[in-house]
Amino acid sequence: MENNYFEDQNFSGVDFSKKPLPKGEYENCCFVNCHFSACNLSQYTFDQCSFDNCNFSSAKLGQTAMRELSFHNCKMLGIHFDDCNPFLFSIFCEGCTLNLSSFYKMKLKGLYFKNCSLQEVDFSEADLSNVLFANCDLMGAIFDNTLLLNSDFRTARNFAIQPEKNKLRKSKFSKDGLSGLLNHLDIQID
Repeated sequence: MENNYFEDQNFSGVDFSKKPLPKGEYENCCFVNCHFSACNLSQYTFDQCSFDNCNFSSAKLGQTAMRELSFHNCKMLGIHFDDCNPFLFSIFCEGCTLNLSSFYKMKLKGLYFKNCSLQEVDFSEADLSNVLFANCDLMGAIFDNTLLLNSDFRTARNFAIQPEKNKLRKSKFSKDGLSGLLNHLDIQID
């Protein structure tokens, strides 16, 4: 197999579902308005790349390396991030839609999600220590046996986390968000 290496390159307005992105390693590359929907990106390596206004919906990421990637205003519906190569996995998302995606059993320490829609995302058994959920919509997100040590939910909304099924030590919540910790108890909060 050919091992392509791309560094410091810009890709703009490319539809990779029609003409596949060459398989290989991408370092410090910028992708703007690119279409990766339903693309097979398995075993690619992305290192310190940025993605702006890109569509990754239903892309396949089997053993894909994602190291220090930034996503801005990207559509990433139904992505199985848990299929990625876990070594040095690190993403930062701002203004992205990640609905129906999965981070099952992943180590996501110190990552941040800002102004993102994370509806029905599976965070089961993941390590979300020190993760910031700034102004994120977590409607229907699954937190089950999730490590949430020192995570910040102060501006997050629509989350439902059962404290007895997750580890929440030193996590931060606003007073308005406390109902997300108590709704499962079927009590009235005024």
